[in-house]
Amino acid sequence: MIQSYITIAGRSCEELVINKSRFIGYASPCETEDMAISFLQEIREEHKNATHHCYAYIIGENANVMRYSDNGEPAGTAGLPILDVMRKKNIVNCSIVVVRYFGGVLLGTGGLVRAYTQSSQAAVESAGISQMEMTTNTYCELPYSGWDRFRYSCEQLPVRIEDVVYGSMISFHLLIRSSDQEKVINSLLDVTGRKLNMISEEESYLPWKL
Repeated sequence: MIQSYITIAGRSCEELVINKSRFIGYASPCETEDMAISFLQEIREEHKNATHHCYAYIIGENANVMRYSDNGEPAGTAGLPILDVMRKKNIVNCSIVVVRYFGGVLLGTGGLVRAYTQSSQAAVESAGISQMEMTTNTYCELPYSGWDRFRYSCEQLPVRIEDVVYGSMISFHLLIRSSDQEKVINSLLDVTGRKLNMISEEESYLPWKL
């Protein structure tokens, strides 16, 4: 299993008008091919009267599933340019659908490639990019006496504190990149005099700033 991958931060929709044709680019994070297909069907349903619904998606942290379609546009002018936008940015687990409403002016193959590329780029830029890192989420408890020093130390380390609850002890979730876990935990144990009690942990991909 790889430690990190790049994807988009959320859904987006951006519209461009090029020589009277409307190009509406939609992007969405998709962790499975079923999610990508469902997203495509959703956009098709929303734009039943569109001339074309061109798309591409890349699924899997290792980009093991790639699909694209020109949906009636000349071969190589739509689906592949959409796919290339993701590939050039190393984006995976993402689906992009570009809807076209034909405006009566032929764009030619070069014009179509540029139009679908620009629409896809606009959708990706609007969605934003996330670095997804394999992250260890540890449920912890700590006595109040060690909290201030612990919290200050966390501000200096690549770690996030979430879901803090103030009870008889302070409980919280500690998020650490799995690749950093050993050195970070050792540092925090030293800071708290070994009073940091780690109760349970699980691993999953979570977003971190690039």
